[in-house]
Amino acid sequence: MNPDPFERLHPAVQHHIVNSLGWSSLRRTQLDAVAPILEGRHCLLLAPTAGGKTEAAIFPLLSRMISEDWRGLSVLYVCPIRALLNNLEPRLSHYFSLVGRRVGVWHGDVGNSTKRRILKSPPDLLLTTPESLEGMLISTDERRHSLLRGIRTIVVDELHAFCGDDRGWHVRCLIRKLSRLAAGRIQTIGLTATVSNPGKLINWLAYGEPAEVIGEGSSGTEADVSLDYVGSLENAAIVISRLHHGEKRLVFCDSRSKVEELSALLRTLGVRTFVSHSSLSADERRQAEKAFAEESGCVIVATSTLELGIDVGDLDRVIQIDAPSTVASFLQRMGRTGRRSTTTRNCLFLATGEEGFLMAAAIMRLWREGYVEAIMPPPDPLHIVAQQALALILHHRGMGYTELLSALHDLFPEVRSERIDQIIVFMIESGILWNDAGIMGMGVKGEEGFGRRNFETVVSTFDSPLLMTVLHGQKELGTVDPMSVRSKGDGPSVLILAGRYWRIINLDWDAKIVWVEPSEDKGKAAWFGTSKSMGFDLCQMIHAILVDRAIPAKMSKRAQLRLDELADAFPFLQAVETVVVGHSLTEWRWWTFAGGGANLVLADACRRIGNKVVSFDNFSIRMKSQPESFAAGTHSLISEMDTDMEKKLMLLASKLKYSSCLPLSAQLCILANRVRDTSGAVKIINYPRRLVPSSDG
Repeated sequence: MNPDPFERLHPAVQHHIVNSLGWSSLRRTQLDAVAPILEGRHCLLLAPTAGGKTEAAIFPLLSRMISEDWRGLSVLYVCPIRALLNNLEPRLSHYFSLVGRRVGVWHGDVGNSTKRRILKSPPDLLLTTPESLEGMLISTDERRHSLLRGIRTIVVDELHAFCGDDRGWHVRCLIRKLSRLAAGRIQTIGLTATVSNPGKLINWLAYGEPAEVIGEGSSGTEADVSLDYVGSLENAAIVISRLHHGEKRLVFCDSRSKVEELSALLRTLGVRTFVSHSSLSADERRQAEKAFAEESGCVIVATSTLELGIDVGDLDRVIQIDAPSTVASFLQRMGRTGRRSTTTRNCLFLATGEEGFLMAAAIMRLWREGYVEAIMPPPDPLHIVAQQALALILHHRGMGYTELLSALHDLFPEVRSERIDQIIVFMIESGILWNDAGIMGMGVKGEEGFGRRNFETVVSTFDSPLLMTVLHGQKELGTVDPMSVRSKGDGPSVLILAGRYWRIINLDWDAKIVWVEPSEDKGKAAWFGTSKSMGFDLCQMIHAILVDRAIPAKMSKRAQLRLDELADAFPFLQAVETVVVGHSLTEWRWWTFAGGGANLVLADACRRIGNKVVSFDNFSIRMKSQPESFAAGTHSLISEMDTDMEKKLMLLASKLKYSSCLPLSAQLCILANRVRDTSGAVKIINYPRRLVPSSDG
């Protein structure tokens, strides 16, 4: 008979859980995590937001510390943002102090005096970021290396937030390098609430070593979710000011400019309002979050900075302006509510535009159907290979050529050996690295860009969105995918944004700015979407909603009216097909609802077989000629790129971090495989296609 998991914890930990913390029991995930963590197994802990994942990892680790007499720094706790580290520190310090152990914090905002104290008297657990860890590894201070040699376990919190971009590759490399430094296997524990592929994720993080998934991330589809169409940010402010008086409300916006604008509007309406976004100083954010946590009847307006598990007190409501880009993000945000036994999870969507309205509707419906996005790091991390080559040389103060290649092959088993070799040869030939009789060091260009004086550039990975800001005069209209922008001289230069056509009058690729003016070019449909690139599944659900008008949420009369108006504008849509509509003799639109990445591939292929493609967005491809035969030719073309796409990728590649370390072919490979959705394009080609001729013809 298996022993009670709680009884397997060290008696001191048991005592303090019951007597000091006053807990009558542990949650299911916390109990299930005891055995694998005590036995040193790699695992991923799944639980809904506020489901006790941190304690599920920490209580067994404290037991191991005591039972196995771990001394010195033995556990790293890695978070994606500094604010989350600062927020966790008091809670973890309390738990550790109960059994005579200590917690430290190490990141860019921590002063040198604190870091010296940590080096002199190491804590048992260190809260840190991947960038700070890399900085410690490449430091010339041997005490920092020594501090990390006793690591036995790494806890990676909010794993989904790392693995959706290149920071996931970076975290995995750090775990591997630390295991080599410590000369022993390091147990890896991931924490997350919102992934549909947890097994693949933890197996990837653990380099294929045996690992297991504990718990369930879904908290079900029971929640109070509402959708309203308000039409503008000004109207959203009025609605917020009139609803939920006396309650604490967290409002999410998708940009810093909207956060500031909405906050100003709320303050003019007499609402006690605080602000949190990444452009504010850390101290200002902390003061706002602390004040918000201590008050009632107030609002804090934030970007995704408050999506993660930062404690801002006991929330009553979450309000979302328009929509987040994923179901996972929606779940994280809604999960900030319903933490009291007498309350339920809730989220009110206030849509200021048609695209935001349909995105919100699609996200709610996907969630109700049990859908959550799979998350894996982006493909072809060749620039991270270059980053790690620089980091390894800085760490070891030079390496043998064969030793460097071997280390890189060990860090990136998915990358073909010849690709890694090609990158190192290029870095040598370009003067970034220097090869002296088989001993690798920094070359002249490497010292200038990445040497000791500039080593801080090596600790972080490329993580800025590939988006261009659209301006009409000084007014920001929104952002667009660079691949949807046609360079001047390449033919018609028209964007469709905020339900209007705009002609491009100037481009600044370095600043990623597009200047536009209104265009007389008009279409029959009132709504078009051309903002951030959306995924295939999200766009397909928008298509379904326009066909069947089913939204599983409470809807205001305004929202129902807007849904009917939007659906009425697309009478030609039917389920599981694409439609080519002639809007005039000279304008045809292929309505695919495939997402930006798939439509990029399809538009590129159509252009190369003779169709006059003007533009594309998440939902359609616009052409100046009737596309009679593109489907047959597209199958063989979706894996290729024409010169127009290559030219845009080259411009984007120049802004890619570590682009100077990579041959152009490698840069194009990275970007092409990240902005193109070939699998979505293939699905669309296999759908039935219907032609609706122009009424003008």
